[in-house]
Amino acid sequence: MPGDTDALISGSSNNADRGILRSAFLLPSVMPVTSRHEKLKYDHFPAGLYFHSSPSILDFGKSTAMKLGNLQRVAFLSSALLLLAACSDNLDRRTYVLTTGTTGGTFYPVGVALSTLVTANETVDFSLTAISSAGSMENIKLLRDNQAQFGMILGIFGAWAWDGEGPIRSPQPHLRSISAMWPNVEHFILLTDMVEEGTLSDLNLLDGDRFVMGMRNSGAEQTGIFILDALGIDYASKFNLAYMGYGATASAIQDGNIVGMNIPAGAPVTAVTQAYAQLGARMTILDFSEAEMTAINQRYPLWDFYELAPGTYPYQDKVITTASSPNILVVREDVDEAIVYNLTKLLWDNLATLQEIHSATKEMLLEEALKGIAVPLHAGALRFYQEQSLSIPEHLLSQ
Repeated sequence: MPGDTDALISGSSNNADRGILRSAFLLPSVMPVTSRHEKLKYDHFPAGLYFHSSPSILDFGKSTAMKLGNLQRVAFLSSALLLLAACSDNLDRRTYVLTTGTTGGTFYPVGVALSTLVTANETVDFSLTAISSAGSMENIKLLRDNQAQFGMILGIFGAWAWDGEGPIRSPQPHLRSISAMWPNVEHFILLTDMVEEGTLSDLNLLDGDRFVMGMRNSGAEQTGIFILDALGIDYASKFNLAYMGYGATASAIQDGNIVGMNIPAGAPVTAVTQAYAQLGARMTILDFSEAEMTAINQRYPLWDFYELAPGTYPYQDKVITTASSPNILVVREDVDEAIVYNLTKLLWDNLATLQEIHSATKEMLLEEALKGIAVPLHAGALRFYQEQSLSIPEHLLSQ
C-alpha cells in the first residue's frame, strides 16, 4: 500500500472549515478545484487506520461527467431549496457535515440533494452541509476525526470499520448506521474474445494481461481485492494491474490498452455506458455463479444477485446476473438522537425527490432499509424504524 497519491484533502485534523468550503451549497460552476498535482505522502494514522487519498476528479474543464444531467438537476434543486431556506428566520441552526464521494459518482449528487432538503426544512433545528471526498476510506477517517458527522460508505467498509478488518486496522466503535441506500453493483468486465464461461472464473484465464482494479486504495480496488481473494483468483500474478479512475478506464478499454476492468457503482454507470457505446458486443460484463456468490458471502453476507435488465447499457440485449451490496448512510454515535431521528424521517419522507436526482435511488425501499447493514443502528434511526414497525435484526440494536 505505501506510495504517493494525489491529495484530495489535507491530512490535518483541523480541516473542517476547508471541507465546508467544498460544500454542496456552492454550485458546480464556482466549486473549488483540488489540484491534481498536490501530493500527500502515505500516512499512518495513530488510531490504526491506513489511508491513501485517491485522485480528485473535480476538474470541471476536463470531466465530461460534469456535463451530465445529474449534476444539472443537483444544481437546480440546490438553488431552489436554498432560496426557500434563505426565507427562513431560523438561520442559526447547528450545521453538521455529510461526507460523500467524488463529484463524478453517485454519493455526491445524492448527498447534495439530502443536505439541501434538510437545510430548507424549517421544522428541524439543524442543517446539513455535503462535502466531496475520495469516498468510503476517507469518509471513515473524517468521521473518526469528527471532521464529518455523517457519511456515505460501501457496505463492506462498514463491516470492516466495525470489526477492524480488511484495510481498516482497528475497530471504529463510534460509528452507527442510519440506513441502507441504493445497491452498489459489481461490474467485472472483460473483452469478449477473452471470455469462455461468462462468469468471474474467466478472470483466472488472464496471463499477464493488463486489468484495471480501480484507483489505488479506492473502494473499487479494495472491494475488488476482497471478491477475487474470496474466489481464489490470484490477481497479483495473473493480472498486469493498472490503477485509474472510471472515465480513464473506459477510455483505456476502448483504445485497446487494457483487457478488462472493475467498475462497482450504482447502475447504470456512466463509464460503462461510454465503453459499451463504443465496443458493444466486443465487451462483456461477467455473471456471478451460485458458487461464486456463496464464496464472497462466506465472511460477510452482504451481496445478493443483481440483474441488469436488457437495455441497461447500449447494445445489451440479454439479462446480466451480477452481484450487488448496499451503500449505507452512517453517523457518529455522539450525534443527538433527535437529530438522527429527524434526518432519517426526512430521508424516507422525501425519497421521491431524491429519485429525481439520481436513478440509482429508485431502488431504495423502506422495507429494505436494514438489509445488508453490519454496523448497529444509531438510537435515533432505531426509533424511526420501530415506529414504522420494521423488524430489527439483533445485531443492529445499538450497543
